[in-house]
Amino acid sequence: MNKLNTINKLRFELNFKDVDQLERKLNFCKTKRINNINIPCKGLIKKQFYNSSIEYIKKNYKNLNVVYHYSLYYQYSKNKENSYLEFLNFYKNINSYKNSEILLVSGSIKKKNYDVISVLSDLKNEKNLQNQIGIAYNPYLNKYFNFPLERERYEKKLSSGLIKSIWIQYGTDIKVIEREVNFLRNNDKNKKLNFYGSLLIPSKQFIASFKFRPWKGVHIDDLYLYSLDNFYSYTKELISFYIDNNIMPVIETDFSSSDKLELIYRLFN
Repeated sequence: MNKLNTINKLRFELNFKDVDQLERKLNFCKTKRINNINIPCKGLIKKQFYNSSIEYIKKNYKNLNVVYHYSLYYQYSKNKENSYLEFLNFYKNINSYKNSEILLVSGSIKKKNYDVISVLSDLKNEKNLQNQIGIAYNPYLNKYFNFPLERERYEKKLSSGLIKSIWIQYGTDIKVIEREVNFLRNNDKNKKLNFYGSLLIPSKQFIASFKFRPWKGVHIDDLYLYSLDNFYSYTKELISFYIDNNIMPVIETDFSSSDKLELIYRLFN
């Protein structure tokens, strides 16, 4: 993977608060020839608004390549059985869409006996399902968040046989991500998985926001929170690491203005 090919295939996460804002951002993507987008399932984007947004995209922007995140926490409905059936219907619906994939996540708070591992266990018993599920992996949980089970959970998810892609969480310890990516690659024995890596674009506004309300499970060292120049340098280092390891970056900070998009492309050049 080289930088030019990466820029052309970059993925962008689209956050929005209503359909009007969604339409404006999608039209911006169209104008800038951005075809690869991710639709998160968190905050305001959940339940009926999430579902109606998907229908809107399907109807009006058929040529986009879309990854739909599905949070088992935010989409939980009544009980485990009902929630699973709703996800199964969602899965089959997305299967019928052109150029679509699902990133399945447990959510910020795991429901008892209802998480990605349990859903995949049930899902592998269903018939006529395509393997188009992505799962998240956080390299930083053991060292920075006192959670040593991420590797074990990853192997259980992978054993379902339903996984198509791995989505690597953002962080600022390059040695940790190097070690964990080696682990992920060694477990991809058939070399069939697609790898994606979260990328946050530095700005004074983002730093202020993160200091006030850190993102759960995201490790950013003070070295970068108190120096924008250091943050830019690390971002370029992480981009190079992603490209060298055939990991497609996913822009998770706002990009929907010409100035912000130009900054992103400059970081890649």
